[in-house]
Amino acid sequence: MIEDTSNGYEAVADAFVAARSSSTTGLAIVRKWAASLPRGGSVIDIGCGSGEPVTAALIDAGLAVSAIDASPALVAAFRQRFPDVEVACEPAERSRFFDHSFDGAVAIGLIFLLPESAQRDLIGRVAGALKPGGRFLFTAPRQVCAWDDVLTGRRSSSLGAEEYGRVLAQSELHLIAEHVDEGENHYFEAQKRAA
Repeated sequence: MIEDTSNGYEAVADAFVAARSSSTTGLAIVRKWAASLPRGGSVIDIGCGSGEPVTAALIDAGLAVSAIDASPALVAAFRQRFPDVEVACEPAERSRFFDHSFDGAVAIGLIFLLPESAQRDLIGRVAGALKPGGRFLFTAPRQVCAWDDVLTGRRSSSLGAEEYGRVLAQSELHLIAEHVDEGENHYFEAQKRAA
């Protein structure tokens, strides 16, 4: 049996694309974050799905985007929509993209899908790939909690704001802001210390 490294999203790719393609939830936060980066800056979209709406917003902001998703179906949809954007079909936890440097990284709707140890490891890998002063935006509930993902039925969990803050600090990232969008999704915004 082949391991599903997409956290169940390969099996529900069509439903995910349908739900996200027309959604504007959180776009104002992503756009404001993107505007804080240098024009033409490099950004990695971690768990990009089909690229709608986050990758599209990053491109519209004039950023040079690279992307990662572990679902072959979602990466195929991404490539069809954004043929000029480099995208890797691989789990974020093992992505080759973290051998590069970026001005920013986003992980919308991904971190809490990972086991707790993988969440910590991924934050560390993101920190290592960010340039000094680089910014990281990710979503996770503010409170410590666990639930079954609506689309996949798989277990998801949040480490909670206090633990995310601790993990960020250990990775040389400073939590600079928290945001809540119109769908009550919680965003953590961090910045790597300048050199």
